Amino acid sequence: MHVMIEENAAHPRLPALLTAYHLATETEKGAAPAGPAGLPAARRAEAEDPAAFAADTVLLATAPGAPAPAGCLVLKAGAVPEIKRLWVEPEARGRGLAGALMGEALRRAAAAGARAVRLTVWEWRRGPLALYRRLGFEDAEPWDDRPGLLCLEKRIEPGDRVELLAPEAVRAHADALGALLVDAVDGGASVGFLAPLEPAEAAVWWAGAADGRDVWAAFGPDGAVTGAVTLLRTATANGRHRGEIARLLVHRSARGRGLGRRLLAAAEAHAAATGLTLLVLDTQTGSPAERLYRGAGWTPAGTIPAYAADPGGTLRATTLYYKVLA
Repeated sequence: MHVMIEENAAHPRLPALLTAYHLATETEKGAAPAGPAGLPAARRAEAEDPAAFAADTVLLATAPGAPAPAGCLVLKAGAVPEIKRLWVEPEARGRGLAGALMGEALRRAAAAGARAVRLTVWEWRRGPLALYRRLGFEDAEPWDDRPGLLCLEKRIEPGDRVELLAPEAVRAHADALGALLVDAVDGGASVGFLAPLEPAEAAVWWAGAADGRDVWAAFGPDGAVTGAVTLLRTATANGRHRGEIARLLVHRSARGRGLGRRLLAAAEAHAAATGLTLLVLDTQTGSPAERLYRGAGWTPAGTIPAYAADPGGTLRATTLYYKVLA
């Protein structure tokens, strides 16, 4: 089961979540209020008025099996959207709610055509700050000069859109995903197939994979599939904390613009947000993919000689990698 994200500015749980956020913030700033009534008037009004964020996107997160949302986030509208009020109740932390909220906010901003997203965070909030850094937020020219407040911004690359596909969408795009797989095999990538790979066979593979794994696809400005990556979840009872990254593909015409890293980051963020704590993968030793994985913080666990044949049929060594998710 995954964290459930919903958009609902009128949810009955939202006032309590916003109030808890403001109480914690004021306390951390050294002005601990004596309950909700002691909050500054503007903060009380924000929590009590459902119309306070009428022009914005209010997201709520519910942990798997929980009866009600335990986290919230506001994505404020504007030329540069701003993330505000990220809050997860203390008892619900460590279950991926914050990561899921951030991932959905960034996805919506990108889908709306935003070229950047910004936020502010108090420097003492080490947990949220670490999350923002992992997601690619960097220090920006301050637009709020309050002492101790950091201004961060994440650039959103124009062009290719990365999207998590539902199973029916994977099947709908099976031919295009198949063409991507054929391009990878033709280019010498060791991804489980020998050359020549027939387009029909590649499309059948994707159609069959639709229900067994999470699939992300990248789409160029013209709608063409330019990349993909999949995440398999371990089914055994003692391995449900673990997943495997497989079939990270970027079309040869789309390489050199960071798309592989974006696809990998999307899968990693989703894995963490949905409760996985360990990821593994294998790749042909000495392949360009190794540079990508090492640069993204993956650790080599060892090399197995003559592990798999390349598309031409020659046995090649494979290096196993793992990554522990925070």
